[in-house]
Amino acid sequence: MKYSLIVFDWDGTVIDSTRTIAECIQQAAAEMGLPVPHDERARHVIGLGLHDSLRHAVPELPASRYNDFVALYRKYFLAREDTMKLFPGMRELLSSLKERHLLAIATGKSRRGLDRALDAGGLRQYFASSRCADETHPKPHPAMLLELMQELDLAPEQLLMIGDTSHDLAMARSAGVASLAVAYGAHQEAALRSCGPLECFSTVGELSEWLKANA
Repeated sequence: MKYSLIVFDWDGTVIDSTRTIAECIQQAAAEMGLPVPHDERARHVIGLGLHDSLRHAVPELPASRYNDFVALYRKYFLAREDTMKLFPGMRELLSSLKERHLLAIATGKSRRGLDRALDAGGLRQYFASSRCADETHPKPHPAMLLELMQELDLAPEQLLMIGDTSHDLAMARSAGVASLAVAYGAHQEAALRSCGPLECFSTVGELSEWLKANA
């Protein structure tokens, strides 16, 4: 076993939520009379901390109105939360990996949002620990991975990070941790590969096969 801990991003990696998140950002911008970000811009910010996301997705939004925007976004997101599902094969992958590895989550979601998602999907049992963007420095800062290493008494070479955005891969690189990319989420394959992951996969099935052979 090469890696003791496998760390998953959440949105766009474990759960198929990318389109919903982008559309909720666009809906909130429209309701506030702001220029609506195009799909690529709205998807790019998935996984970042709140302020970084808003500065990039809706740069015209004054900081004094961040709370108003977040309230609208949450209204739209919560109305659609029950429609989001795990990517096909993900539950089986998590179950298989849990027999051989510790699993954790490093996500741009809030703690409240992740807890709600874990409980709704019956997924809490799979993960030994997790870090959320409102608990520490958000991605691409390495704090989430550094804290998980400290908590579980592991070295960087014992971790593997799996994510669907350049933010996930940059976090791993800054922490000295190996990474894998999945191209079925928020960011395009070319952008992911430019961040230096060990490999990039188009499906959960491909990811699963690589992990069986190499992790």
